[in-house]
Amino acid sequence: MSRGKTCPRCGSTGKEVDKAVSTLRRSLSPLGIKVILEKKELSLPKFKKAPLASNKILINGRPLESWLGGKTGKSTCCSVCGPSKCRTVETGGKIFETIPARMIVRAGLAAASKMQA
Repeated sequence: MSRGKTCPRCGSTGKEVDKAVSTLRRSLSPLGIKVILEKKELSLPKFKKAPLASNKILINGRPLESWLGGKTGKSTCCSVCGPSKCRTVETGGKIFETIPARMIVRAGLAAASKMQA
């Protein structure tokens, strides 16, 4: 999180989010559900105050892990993040540092199913 740099974990998750959003748009458009992506950059001072805000994915205002019955964790990241421990997601007995597109799609579909109920 140093000036203009993104850690590998957040950078990779960002790419996975883009893939997942594309999939969700194709899947949910026929149902009349519009998928909107908002990305917010975490400044270094904000990161230092709340490192678990890094890599956070919200779907309809809820953290991704809540849609999947998972939980938030933390682990040491890289030199960009320094001594701070960054956000991880644990679900299905696995810990994810980079959040894969398939997990984001699952959470998005879970959220969409609640909208249709």
